[in-house]
Amino acid sequence: MSALNVKKSGSRPRAPKPAGLALSVAVAAAAVLPALAPATAAAEPRDGKPAASATPGAPGKRNDAPPTGMSRIGGDLLGEAGTQVRLGAGAPVLPKDVTGRSWIVADAESGQVLASHNPHWRLPPASTLKMLFADTVLPEFPKDQQHTVTSADLAGMGPGSSLVGVKENLSYSVHDLWLGVFLRSGNDAVHVLSSMNGGVAKTVKDMQHRADDLQALDTHVMSPDGYDAPGQVSSAYDLTLFARSGLQNKDFREYCATATAKFPGAAGKDNKRDAFQIQNTNRLLTGDLGLAPYKGIAGVKNGNTTNAGATFTGVAERGGKVLLVTVMNPESTESQAVYKEAARLLDWGFAAAGKVTPVGELVPPKSAATGAATGRGSGRSGAKDRPGQAATAKGESGGVGTALAIAGSALILVSGAVFLINRRWPLRKR
Repeated sequence: MSALNVKKSGSRPRAPKPAGLALSVAVAAAAVLPALAPATAAAEPRDGKPAASATPGAPGKRNDAPPTGMSRIGGDLLGEAGTQVRLGAGAPVLPKDVTGRSWIVADAESGQVLASHNPHWRLPPASTLKMLFADTVLPEFPKDQQHTVTSADLAGMGPGSSLVGVKENLSYSVHDLWLGVFLRSGNDAVHVLSSMNGGVAKTVKDMQHRADDLQALDTHVMSPDGYDAPGQVSSAYDLTLFARSGLQNKDFREYCATATAKFPGAAGKDNKRDAFQIQNTNRLLTGDLGLAPYKGIAGVKNGNTTNAGATFTGVAERGGKVLLVTVMNPESTESQAVYKEAARLLDWGFAAAGKVTPVGELVPPKSAATGAATGRGSGRSGAKDRPGQAATAKGESGGVGTALAIAGSALILVSGAVFLINRRWPLRKR
């Protein structure tokens, strides 16, 4: 890692205390996760082939330097090139074998950034952009809504897209489609949900509006699925904002923590639909290809394209501390490098918690600061699935922008592992 800015400091954090996300995750032992079937032990699927023209911020040569004038949202140090960390007494040094062009380690509850490396570098996000897609569209449809897929729904997918296996003229529930999005990174499922949402163009516009509200100013959305497209960029900072916001929704938490599921296939005997098993491509969740499940992991999303390289955002909990880590485009040639580097940063973050001075913060949404409604959702998903829905009905802001402290919990059974996730997002005191 270059341009390392390491400071010993016993002073209190300078960054203002952000809106918090209290997320308690109790995870059963990794051994209870299901064994992999031979058919699933394939190479990491890529989300698409390179775009026809170069994407601004694309990897290019690996000796290129981060641009000057990066955003300083969340703190001045976050706009500086290189690694930023302020080590206090007893704090461990950062792991040396982290080669991501951009990464960030943040406390999911307080929003404090414990360490970062070029977190505002605008890079192709690959399928980690699906976190923004889910945060934007997931509240719009009830899980049990059925949709019969047409050829128009599947039009426009890029060649080489990752697919879950959605077929035209067959009916799927919204729940099925979201499993396809999160577990198999299915661009086909994304396009069907986008069609239901009014089309790809409208969904891209909605996602950009949502990114702007989250103050994810490094993000330029060109496709809803993260497929390589000219001009499509995000950053480790923004991807972490998307994950933190999405985790406010209990369905988002369920899907990103699901290791395996059954997905409906074609009609078999007696015209009954067969089902086949799909497995989450998040290797820290499932354990695969030489990796063991990471202790305390509970999501969130991985991605991989020729243009973006490997990208990953993960959330994990140990000892009551919940961390978010994003790694973009490691240059290491070791197998599954993006997961291994994320795991090393998580290990460091848990060991360093309380022993470092934050270098910045994850900012709250604009709507949280102003109390304005976000305009997300139209009540179709039901109040029980929408934190803050009741407040919205009373004229107060909804979702993560609610003016009330929201508390709740969901018990999720995932392939033999139990995740207990508590959620609370109070506004910054005004």
